[in-house]
Amino acid sequence: MNALIQAKPDIMDIHPYIGGEARVEGVKRFIRLASNENALGTSQLAKDACANSLQEIYRYPNGGTDELREALAKKHPLNVANIVCGAGSEELISLIIKAYAGIGDEVIYSYYGFLMYPISTKAVGATAVTADEHNLTTSVDEILNKVTSKTKLIFIANPNNPTGSFIAKSEIKRLLDNIPENTLLIIDEAYAEFAIAEDGYNSVIDMVDAYNNLCVLRTFSKIYGLAGLRVGWGYFPPHVTDVMHRVRGPFNVNYMAQIAAIAALGDDKFIEDSITHNKKWRKFLVDELANIGIKTYPSAGNFLLAKFRENTEEIHLKLKEKGVFIRPMGAYKLPNCLRITVGLEEENNALCYCLAEILDK
Repeated sequence: MNALIQAKPDIMDIHPYIGGEARVEGVKRFIRLASNENALGTSQLAKDACANSLQEIYRYPNGGTDELREALAKKHPLNVANIVCGAGSEELISLIIKAYAGIGDEVIYSYYGFLMYPISTKAVGATAVTADEHNLTTSVDEILNKVTSKTKLIFIANPNNPTGSFIAKSEIKRLLDNIPENTLLIIDEAYAEFAIAEDGYNSVIDMVDAYNNLCVLRTFSKIYGLAGLRVGWGYFPPHVTDVMHRVRGPFNVNYMAQIAAIAALGDDKFIEDSITHNKKWRKFLVDELANIGIKTYPSAGNFLLAKFRENTEEIHLKLKEKGVFIRPMGAYKLPNCLRITVGLEEENNALCYCLAEILDK
C-alpha cells in the first residue's frame, strides 16, 4: 500500500478548535450555554428578510458585499471603502495571518486569548507568542516586552473571550504609539455591542483612520444572533483593505448572510433588548453562583468565567447528563474554570438549580 501524503509538520502540532457542545445521547431537552450565542435569538426583521429572499438563493451573492458594507458604513459611521466582510470574523483572522505572516515571523496574542489566533498562526508556519496577562486581563506592558523585529501581528480580543475582561482605549493607544509602524495591531471586538453598556469600555474603531497599523474586527455572531450564517466584518487602513480583497474568496459571504445582516443592522430595539437582558441576567448569575460558592470574574460580554474548587470535568459531565451545556476551559489553560453563557430566565434558573444539586452531593 502506498504511504499516505503527509501534511506539513507544523499542521500536525495544531490542536483542533472544538466548539461548544449542543446535544448528548439520551437527553431530549437541551440548555445550550456553551457558545456565547444571544439568549434572545435573532431579530425578527432578520428572520423575515431571510424568509422573503428564499427564491433568490440559486443566485451568486454580491461578491463585494456592497449593500452590507454601505449599511455598516451608515450605521457606525465609517468609510465604506475600508470595510471588508468575511464568513465570520474567524475568516478575517485567518486571512490577515495568511497575508502577513509566515515561517520566521511572530504573532503575539495574550495568554488567555481566542484560540483561533495561535491555530491560524501555526497553520502558516509562523510562531505564536503569548504575552502574560495581569489578573486575567491583557497587559500592554507584557505585549511590548514580547515585541521583536520578527513581530508581524498582534491580536487583542477586547473584551476578551473567555475571561470577559477588557482594557481601556487609552491603553490601546499607548500600545499603538510604542510598537513599530510595520507591525499590525488587530483589535477583535466581537463582544463590543454588549460591552458598550460597561463603564470604562470604548471601541477603538474610530481610531483606525488615524493609524496605518490598526485594524478592528466585528461579528454578527454574538449580539446580532446570526452565528449560524457566518458573517463578520473588519475596518482596515486602505493598504490592508487592498490586501484583504486580494486574498479573500470572490463570494466569501453567502447570500442569506448578507440579507440577514443588513436587516439585523436596522433592528435597534432588538439590540437594546439584548443589552438589557444580558445585564440583568448576568448579574443574576453572578449573585446566584456566589450563593452556592462559585466565584465568577467581572465580564463585559454575554458570558461569565466561573472558577470551581471541585473537579470541573466531573461537574461539566454531570451537567451534560442533565442536558445543560457550558464550556470547559482546559484548552484555554484554565482547567479549574467553566464558561457560562447568559441564557433566558428559565435556562439561568435551571443551570443554577442543577449546579447547586451537583455541588451538594
